[in-house]
Amino acid sequence: MTRYFIELAYKGTNYSGFQSQQNANSIQAEVEKALGILRKENIILTGSSRTDAGVHAHQNFFHFDTLQTIESWKTVENEANLAYKLNAILPGDIVIKSIYPVPSDAHCRFDATHREYKYHIYNKKDPFKSERAFFFPYTLAIEKMQQAATILKEYNDFTSFSKRNTQVKTFMCKITQSKWLIEDDMLVYNVIANRFLRGMVRALTATMLQVGRNKISLDQFRTIIEAKDCTKASFAVPPHGLFLVEVKY
Repeated sequence: MTRYFIELAYKGTNYSGFQSQQNANSIQAEVEKALGILRKENIILTGSSRTDAGVHAHQNFFHFDTLQTIESWKTVENEANLAYKLNAILPGDIVIKSIYPVPSDAHCRFDATHREYKYHIYNKKDPFKSERAFFFPYTLAIEKMQQAATILKEYNDFTSFSKRNTQVKTFMCKITQSKWLIEDDMLVYNVIANRFLRGMVRALTATMLQVGRNKISLDQFRTIIEAKDCTKASFAVPPHGLFLVEVKY
């Protein structure tokens, strides 16, 4: 049995999410379908992390197992050729960046040491940003938002920023980077952690926007974190501004 990692990027606008779901199309379903066309067998992928409907990724990973090496497949000669042929089959909003063999016990989800996300916001109407950033035309106290971002690194329990109905056993996360940036005339929240909870980055972003609009104070922001209650945080930002930037192993 040989295990392979697939590195890919995608625009999530037209998909229900990264991993397979019943009665909805996903990134995983499209890649599995493309592999099935080439291999003429049912290959099941394992994903490195879930991204919600409409969320994008510059980098994400699957892994899969096969009894044969890719070089022995009659349809392809090597990993690079397989990536080329998969990209020819896949829709234009999904691209395979690389495929490579890994040890049989390597796991694209559990072996990840950190993940990096960015959430993009713009405040002047721009048709070229509408599918990859959140239009938020309000004056913001960015220095206060920067202070709120720094405060997050003092905490480990992010129950308040997790959606309900999640099956995780713990809400503990270690945030190693949390800051607001200006990139390409957009306000960007950049966060790196060892793991993320369901809806966590969007909740952090939305709640800090409330700080930026002086709807809540920095002390109230701390109170929300310490409440460990998701009804206290805001989740009111759309998915299309969110990008998974990197999964690190």
